[in-house]
Amino acid sequence: MFTDPRQQPEVSPRRLWFGFVATAIAWASAGCLDVIIAWRACTHQEDFGIPPEHSYARILAGLLALALLLISVVSGIISYRNWKRLSASKAFLDAQAVERREFLAVLGVIITVTLGMGIVWLALPPIFIDFCWRAR
Repeated sequence: MFTDPRQQPEVSPRRLWFGFVATAIAWASAGCLDVIIAWRACTHQEDFGIPPEHSYARILAGLLALALLLISVVSGIISYRNWKRLSASKAFLDAQAVERREFLAVLGVIITVTLGMGIVWLALPPIFIDFCWRAR
């Protein structure tokens, strides 16, 4: 652990906050975009209660989820590199995160893992279930 502030490696606040916040914003965006795409795809008149196929909506939702998952992965990599640069311990499971900057880096990795899986789970239903059936 670095006790003297002059001995600590430099990690910019922008990198710390990007690693901490980017996945959360991507996860919230995935949920909002899922609702907007489903609403837009299902605002037409359905005949006999059977919705038509919405392949464009499925492709759009899949591409957006993939882009947001990529942002999440980049955020996690940046957080992990920040933690490696700031931490004195070698193993991530031994991380103590005593300082604010180290805590932000560790929390960025944890948020990326949990909310990144949330993005994957939000992207799975359009593959198997039509938007309008799911939106009912």
